[in-house]
Amino acid sequence: MFSLPCHGEDKCGGAPGIPGTPGANGLPGRDGRDGMKGDPGPPGPMGPPNGLPGAPGRDGLPGPEGEKGELGEKGDRGEPGPQGLPASLDPEVQKVLGHLKQKVLRLEGVLALEGMITKVGDKILATDGKEVDFETTRQTCLNAGGTVATPQSEAENEAVLGIVKERNRYAYLGMKEGPVPGEFLYLDKTSVNYTNWRRNEPNGNGAENCVEMYTDGGWNDKKCNQYRLTICEF
Repeated sequence: MFSLPCHGEDKCGGAPGIPGTPGANGLPGRDGRDGMKGDPGPPGPMGPPNGLPGAPGRDGLPGPEGEKGELGEKGDRGEPGPQGLPASLDPEVQKVLGHLKQKVLRLEGVLALEGMITKVGDKILATDGKEVDFETTRQTCLNAGGTVATPQSEAENEAVLGIVKERNRYAYLGMKEGPVPGEFLYLDKTSVNYTNWRRNEPNGNGAENCVEMYTDGGWNDKKCNQYRLTICEF
């Protein structure tokens, strides 16, 4: 390096020195105040159509019950179930029936001892002791699960007579006059196969359509509005 001569009247400047090394960084300054909130930016682009769905939201409150819908069409008939055993071969059914039969027999025995029923063959006869017209007698027996006492043999006639004598009251029998005067039929419209008419009976000639039993066991045709003892058979 060369130095130029410096005269008295001139201000002479020295040559620049070599720069020093940079100083150490100072401490970071304090955060500035938050700026004002900016305007919302424009919406971003729509995602691809096959994007994953979001998580399902929570169930809402149940709505009001809707109106009852119309009755649907009747479905097809189902397949038949497996064939069961006939009752006569089913041991469980036979066991139950046996117990029921024993109970019925015991009950019949008690009622017979009390004089409340009379047994004759497969029939059971009973009376409520009331005297009413024929139609009421018929309805009373029907409501009890039976029918008006209908003797179809001498033994059955004697059984009904036993009740008639005990009560000392005439009783209606289960038959009525048919379309032909003097011809009487059972209540199911079948022909009568046993009779015990008193002498010269029936003689109503269509005016007396019902049959009553006297206290001697004989039968007489009678108007159906007369009050007679109710006797039913089961």
